[in-house]
Amino acid sequence: MELEMISLAVHRNLLRIIGYCATPNEKLLVYPYMSNGSVASRLRGKPALDWNTRKRIAIGAARGLLYLHEQCDPKIIHRDVKAANILLDDYYEAVVGDFGLAKLLDHAESHVTTAVRGTVGHIAPEYLSTGQSSEKTDVFGFGILLLELITGMRALEFGKSVKKIQQEKKIELLVDRELGINYDRIEVGEMLQVALLCTQYLPAHRPKMSEVVRMLEGDGLAEKWAASHNFVHSNFSRDNSKSNSSVALGHDDNDHDHSSVFGMAMTMDDDYDAHCMELSGPR
Repeated sequence: MELEMISLAVHRNLLRIIGYCATPNEKLLVYPYMSNGSVASRLRGKPALDWNTRKRIAIGAARGLLYLHEQCDPKIIHRDVKAANILLDDYYEAVVGDFGLAKLLDHAESHVTTAVRGTVGHIAPEYLSTGQSSEKTDVFGFGILLLELITGMRALEFGKSVKKIQQEKKIELLVDRELGINYDRIEVGEMLQVALLCTQYLPAHRPKMSEVVRMLEGDGLAEKWAASHNFVHSNFSRDNSKSNSSVALGHDDNDHDHSSVFGMAMTMDDDYDAHCMELSGPR
């Protein structure tokens, strides 16, 4: 299956296959050597990746996913977007690899699988709860990747304070300490906004990868961010009106419709963490 996926997808930001070997005893795929390893290994290595390199990695990985989702026929969802699967060539160009969990969509909107597979901390909430994956599942994983590039931390180390720190404009509390003061505060803030948009709870409210690429390149982020917040504020006013006129006996599913997983109420965060813990056992 992985051989089929890679043969269909040819792009400078996707890992290309250069050969394969099949014998009665083993099957081998041959790829170009990625001299700088994976983003995951480099984020924890020395010397630290500088900010411009991190930004370039984000844009390159986004372009690779954009090709899979919108320019490949049939389109492909990767289903395991994470720092360990973004490789770096001699020039630190991002190359999306490991198509082992990928699925062809054949122009369908989503794919339902009986067994949820992927990496804990990178899996979208709807995939955990329903087994339904789509391009927006990859967008969620990409949002987590952006947070890893900003913070230098693994996905499960973020905690529940990312959105709060962003709202309080205390960006320096999130930035990887290895960067010191050598980063552009405005660019970090913009990348953080993109990450929060990508990790919105409902898949329909996450941007497409084409929108993500444009936002990372400096086009359309302000409008997308404002639209998301205007929706939240209108919902807040509506919910306040409802609560003033009646006693709420439960919670409204719309309460977190436009919330990032990192900005939801504690009850929703706890539910998401519980799913992650259940998935972390043997598979």
